[in-house]
Formats: sequence, structure tokens, C-alpha cells
Amino acid sequence: MDLGLSLNIATGGLKTIENELSTVSENVTNASTPGYVSETSTVSSVVVAGKGIGSQIGNTHLTLSQPLQNALYNQTAKVAGLTATNNSLSALSAVQGTTSGSDGSHTIGTLSDNLQNIATSLISLTGTPYNSAAQEKVISSATTLLNNIHTLSSVYQTQRQGAQNSITDTVSSINKDLTTIGQVSQKIMLAKSSHVNTADLENKRLEIMSDLSSKLGVTFSEKPNGDMVVSTQDGLRLPTRPDQIGQQDDTLSLPSTTWPLGTSAATLSPSMYHATDGSDKGVPDITLNGKDITKHLTDGTLGANIALRDNIYPRMQAQLDSFSYALIKRFQTAGLPLFDNGSSQKFTADLTKTAPDGLVGLSSSISLSQKYQNTPSLLTTDQQGNTGVTNMATQVINQINTPTNGKDGLEAPSDGLGPDGAQSTGYLGTLSLSQLATSLTTNQAGIISDTSNDLTTATSIQTSLSTKVANISGVDVNSQMAAVIALKNSYTANAKVVSAVQSMFTALVDAIH
Repeated sequence: MDLGLSLNIATGGLKTIENELSTVSENVTNASTPGYVSETSTVSSVVVAGKGIGSQIGNTHLTLSQPLQNALYNQTAKVAGLTATNNSLSALSAVQGTTSGSDGSHTIGTLSDNLQNIATSLISLTGTPYNSAAQEKVISSATTLLNNIHTLSSVYQTQRQGAQNSITDTVSSINKDLTTIGQVSQKIMLAKSSHVNTADLENKRLEIMSDLSSKLGVTFSEKPNGDMVVSTQDGLRLPTRPDQIGQQDDTLSLPSTTWPLGTSAATLSPSMYHATDGSDKGVPDITLNGKDITKHLTDGTLGANIALRDNIYPRMQAQLDSFSYALIKRFQTAGLPLFDNGSSQKFTADLTKTAPDGLVGLSSSISLSQKYQNTPSLLTTDQQGNTGVTNMATQVINQINTPTNGKDGLEAPSDGLGPDGAQSTGYLGTLSLSQLATSLTTNQAGIISDTSNDLTTATSIQTSLSTKVANISGVDVNSQMAAVIALKNSYTANAKVVSAVQSMFTALVDAIH
């Protein structure tokens, strides 16, 4: 082997090792970066006429299992969505009441408990109808129940508004992620067309994809030219650059927080809802090119907050409004109109009309009749002015504990509820007041419990997938450091060859002179 070839092989080896060291350094630096995939340098031998004349550096590639990576993205969206839902519902859990006893059968502070306290105070009143303390106890128990109803309604509205606020913020963040993916993809396409290494750019895009998947359930597919196609879980394509939908990229400054998705902020009330027919009912659409795509956006924090805003809390509100209606109506029918709609307007059973003259939001306006607050003795005074009368109290106790027959007009509305008429309670309206209260609390507590359990399961699956992905794509710092030692030894060996060849060249020159 001549000295020139030896020098060429050794210096080429040094350059190759420097490239591999750079890759190892990049891996170690980003070992804890979410979504980062381990990079591997490509090195190949250069052979001419059957003789090795050195090595050449190829493009760095990512160690990636696409099916596993996609599964992790999907699971990340599920966990993020369930986490957002669980966090929101925890505020409701805090005001629903508590349980005691090893079997959890004894409840304190629930709607049913507060309703039974009214029944208990009425039973006491029937024994001492002239006792002012017994009368005041009924008023006090009724006030506690009303406070419970108002608190629940307030939580529904506060958390629903919180979901709306989160939607506005998350849409802006999703836009930034989408358009950053588009921007990076453009650089990848340009690099690929020039046969330039794209591993670092691809890793940057993977990090953004990981972030996006926590906000929205999406799928990713890469084109042969390096471009990235992002779609919702049901296949609706979300553009990442204007050119993907036939527009000029220079029409938009990337990345953007206002494109491609659009929405607006809003202050919500129980009468507002998201209409799917294009009409404006107060709850803003999420649009793409002016078209409402809200129904396509699922999972992730965005999908969870849409469900909370448009389904979960409206249904809970409808359940409580229905209970409030039954409470007012059945007490009135028993001859003891202790509760009213908080207004001089006529109380009606219009299911989609807003309170006080309708059912929507009634649980916010339901009040304790002012005349009973001012004169508690009216609790045992009949319409003819007779005092010490207890049959109204007895009738109310019966309404609290006995189901209706479904033919007396006292059935609690169970379908066609909410301002859009799309909500239902999920249980019979003929139940007794106590059973209605229990069913409401049980139904809503079940949603809270199911969400918590689903989150635990989903997180476990996510952890398992993350481990599998890390085993394939993650950075093993120990193996990377071992590689550094091996590369250092190789570098030293090549450096010695270079030094030896240089010494030989010097000796040869000296011999000639």
C-alpha cells in the first residue's frame, strides 16, 4: 500500500469518526427531549477495482418503528383528553357530597341527603305545627337544598366556560404546531432534493408531532418527498401550509396561530349551544376554510374540552334543571309552593325555553318563596287561613318518597331537554323526588368515576407503549458513551497512522535531499 493511499484512508477515517461523534453528541444532548428519536450515522467502504481506498459518510437516519410511534401518538391523545376531562370533573366531585362507611353507602351533603333533611324537618313539623323552631328548620333545610342546587349549576357553568376558554387557546396552539410542521417539512423536502442530511429536521418535526398529538387526535403520513400529511382521526385533512390546499405560501407568515383553524372567544350561558346546521346559537364553531369541522375534532385536550362544553355539562345542566322543575311542581301540587322560579313570570314546562319562564337554566334561578321566608308559619296554614294544618306537609313528604304514576302531570322531563332539545336525563321521570336526586348524583358520579378509571388504564397503556418505543427509538446513554470510547480508540489509531505516514514522508524527503 502506498503512503498516499494510507494517508487518504486514515484522514477519511478521522472525518468519519468526527461525524459519528457529532451524532452521538446530538443523541446524548437530546436524550430527555420528548419525541426525540435516536440518530445513527451511515458509513460505507469505498472500493475501487476490488481494493478498499477509504470510507464515505452517508446520510444519518432515524431508528424508528412507525406503527409503534403512531400507536403512541394515538394513546397520547387519549391520555391528554382523559386528563383534561378528569381535571375538569374534579371540581364537580368536590361539591357533590361525600360518602362514609366502609361500603360507601352513607352519603353526606348530596341532593338526596338535603332533600331527606327537608322531609325529616316536615315530619317534625307535623308533630308540632305551631312550633316556630320546627317551622324555621323546614326553611333552613330548604335553603340548604337550594344552595346545593345553585352550587352544582354554578360549577357546570364555570367548568363549561373553562372548557370554552381552553378551546380558544388550544386552537391557537394547534395552529402553531400544524404550521411549524409545514415549515419544517418544507425544509426537509428542499434538503432531500439536494441529497442533504435531514435527520435533525425530521427529529424536530417528530417533537412537534408529539406535542400536537397531546392536543388533538391526529394521524400522520409522510410523502416520498418528505412532506407530512396531517389528518383528524376520521380522515379530515388538516393543511400545514397554504400550498397543500392550492394556495401560495407567501400569503401567510409561518408559523401561524390563526391558520388553518379558526374560532372565537365567547362567554357562555345555559341557553347557548353549538348548532350543527350553520346557525349561530352562541357557541362558536371551529372552522377550516370557513367550514365548521368541530365534529371531526376528537381526543386530546381539544376534543375533551369540546365534549365537556357541548355534551357533558349541558347534559348535567339538563338533569339538574329537570330535577328543579319536578321539585317546584310537586311541592306546588302538594299545596306547599315552597319553591318557585325566582320571578313573577309564569312558571311553565317549556323544555327549550330559558328560565325563568322555561326549563333551561332553571336550576340557577330556582328560589325559596319569599312569603315562606317572611312568614314561616304559613307552612301550616291552609288556603282558607286555618292554622296548625299539617296535611300539606304530609303530601310533600309523600312526593319526596313516592314515585308518580305518570298520569298526574308530575313527571320530571327526561327527553328533549336543553336549548337544542338534544339532551336527556338517562333515567325515568316518574321516580320520586328522592329517587330523582339519587339518580342524578349517581349518574354524574359514574361519569367522574369512569373517567378516572379510564385515565388510569389509558396511562398504563401509554407507559407500556412509551417503553416499547424507547427501546427501539430512544437514546440509551450508556451505549452512546460506550460508543464514544470505541470511537475515541479508533480516532487515536487513525491519528497514529496519519502521524506515521507524515513521518515517513518527512524521512523520504530528507533522503532525497
